[in-house]
Amino acid sequence: MTAAEKKQLAVTACKVRMGIIEGTHAAKAGHPGGSLSAADLFTYLYFKEMNVDPANPKNENRDRFVLSKGHTAPGMYAAMAHRGFFPVEDLLTLRHIGSHLQGHPSMNSTPGVDMSTGSLGQGVSAAAGMALAAKYQGNQCRVYTLLGDGEIQEGQVWEAFMFAHHYKLDNLCVIIDNNGLQIDGNVADVMSPYPIDEKLRAFGFDVVEIDGHNFDEMEAAFAKAHQTKVPFAIIMKTVKGKGVSFMENNAGWHGKAPNDEQAQQAMDELRAKLAELEGM
Repeated sequence: MTAAEKKQLAVTACKVRMGIIEGTHAAKAGHPGGSLSAADLFTYLYFKEMNVDPANPKNENRDRFVLSKGHTAPGMYAAMAHRGFFPVEDLLTLRHIGSHLQGHPSMNSTPGVDMSTGSLGQGVSAAAGMALAAKYQGNQCRVYTLLGDGEIQEGQVWEAFMFAHHYKLDNLCVIIDNNGLQIDGNVADVMSPYPIDEKLRAFGFDVVEIDGHNFDEMEAAFAKAHQTKVPFAIIMKTVKGKGVSFMENNAGWHGKAPNDEQAQQAMDELRAKLAELEGM
């Protein structure tokens, strides 16, 4: 990846974070913490990794993305808006009556959304089904799914992993946002999923662990995913609330929208970061 490409990804990720704050503030509801931790991943997927076309969002040969941790839709919406699937201004309608951007993704109303999600643990099963269907159809598309580290406490997740290994779904890439926090606190205290990497390998996955805020490490991980002959998993170590000082590593921001003063502070911090990145 060139320095210019990396700079552009960083600039876009900052704009995605701004969209998360603007959307949740306008909605007076939503989930900023986990959206912010995954903002770099959303940016990388939509702007570099996935074969998608906003002008033809239902192209049969497109790559598919399933947001298994559906409550972080504000982050996905922001990345999709900046990619051109719909106007950036729509982010201000998040969770409003009549808006196509509801609190959890809906494949029936939002262009580019491949699966309706929200009930934790279920999205990865849909992604595995898509990957198997692509195999049967001879479609060369790839399927990506993002889960939270709290979400993998769900039993259905591991059934889906077992399914993926059984059917040799080497076109499936599972990404786990390991920010360490869920709505009730530290994931290790609520119901520890660790060691995540060893468990995934026991289920037949090829696994890499990366810094989820490092685009070079993402690039290397996805390059490896394209070469593997078994299901692939990326465990991203991230910071919940990344990019907004008072939200970082704070479980309280899992599902709470910023008020006017907090939104202003967050946007001031992000605008300063954007100016810094653009000036590099």
